[in-house]
Amino acid sequence: MFYVSIFFQYASQYLKTRLTYRVDTIVEIFSDLLFQAVNLIFILVVFGHTSLLSGWNREEIIFIYGFFLVPYAIFSSFFNIWDFNDRYIVKGEMDRVLTRPIHSLFQIIMERMELESLFGVITGIVIMYYAGSTLGLTFAWYDTFIFVAMVLGGAFIYAGIFISLASIGFWSDSRTDIMPMMYNIGNYGRYPVDIYHRVIRFVLTWILPFAFVGVYPAAYFLKREEWYFYAFLTPVMGIVFLSLAIFLWNSGVKKYRGAGN
Repeated sequence: MFYVSIFFQYASQYLKTRLTYRVDTIVEIFSDLLFQAVNLIFILVVFGHTSLLSGWNREEIIFIYGFFLVPYAIFSSFFNIWDFNDRYIVKGEMDRVLTRPIHSLFQIIMERMELESLFGVITGIVIMYYAGSTLGLTFAWYDTFIFVAMVLGGAFIYAGIFISLASIGFWSDSRTDIMPMMYNIGNYGRYPVDIYHRVIRFVLTWILPFAFVGVYPAAYFLKREEWYFYAFLTPVMGIVFLSLAIFLWNSGVKKYRGAGN
């Protein structure tokens, strides 16, 4: 309950700050929506030249993209640590964090959260609704709980990967370009993995499991039974990768030497 209370206090202060600069907030939300629209247009352009993509039709690809946006929006809102190495290690802000009686990772997540990114959840659900209606999909009452579990699993996978990358900074305080590259690799997860070479499919499934953020869980709702095993593995992969990331983080904090002078 202590951490829940701290979260709401952080969120309250964050909203006050954002509402002070309403125009900036609106522009940022609009920019995110525009970026999502561009990706959707890209899918439409691709299907302007073909009716199927490795056995997937246009509406199915759109549904996968819509699903992908939901866990990605949660990740972007609460795990925005792409500049951790530069800000907290190189510039020494980690020293400030470690003086407070609360877990360091939780503090950084709260400091770097961007709640306006949660609008991506709405966008993703709207896209899924459109594609699902076109495909004539039907859902059982328990699918809501499965949806929540798979969305959280996908968000945890993203969080686990990027927290693990951020943890590298505890052992190496030099600036790296791994984060931007990993963001680009993550985009592959919003398309069916069977359109890629088998080596890439293996990487996106077991090494950098971004496929569990989009195509695998979405396949369950698309009634693609051949992917059910991977779909139901999504929450498990999320817990495993997030747990591993927290372990690496805690180990890294013990190795942290401070910023010096």
